[in-house]
Formats: sequence, C-alpha cells, structure tokens
Amino acid sequence: MLDERKAEILGAVVEAYIETAQPVGSSLVASSESVDVSSSTIRNEMALLESEGYLDQPHTSAGRIPTEKAYRFFVDNLLGPVRLDRVENQQIKSFFDNMTKDRIYI
Repeated sequence: MLDERKAEILGAVVEAYIETAQPVGSSLVASSESVDVSSSTIRNEMALLESEGYLDQPHTSAGRIPTEKAYRFFVDNLLGPVRLDRVENQQIKSFFDNMTKDRIYI
C-alpha cells in the first residue's frame, strides 16, 4: 500500500495523463491542487513510484506515464463513486438490453 503523499502524487499523474495523453512531469504535478510539496520532492517520489512499478518513463528527459498497476490502484483506492445522470443510465441500460436481444439462446 502507498503512503498518503505517494498516493496523492500518483493520483495527480494518472489524472493529468488521462487529460493530456502526454508524459507527466513534476512541475505539472506540483501545480495540482491535491499535491502540496515541492517539485524536487515530487521527482523523488515519482522515481520511487517508478521503481515500485506504478510509473514508467518513456525516455530519460520525458515525464512519466502510469502503468497498469497505477490505473488499478487509482480505480481501487483513489477514484470515488461516480454518479451517472439519467441519460447515461438509459444508454447503459439500452446497450445491455440490445445485447440480450441479439443473443441467440440454444
């Protein structure tokens, strides 16, 4: 399990990567409202997260990208419950209703 600071940094990296689809650097994480430490501390923690398999660095001068392990941790521990609106609920219901109708039972 990650300590609170690493979890906050990992969450900021995952969210930034989801938004930008670009490797995330420490300066971007430092600008996040959820992280309140210096860029150098963030770099150190990101290096530890990389050694623990949560982040990957595509090349030396790039920021870091989340690994599958990072996404799993994010979903299981950091992402709160998501409320769907009425339209989204109906779309999901319709999708599964159509899948059931299309299936042939023998």
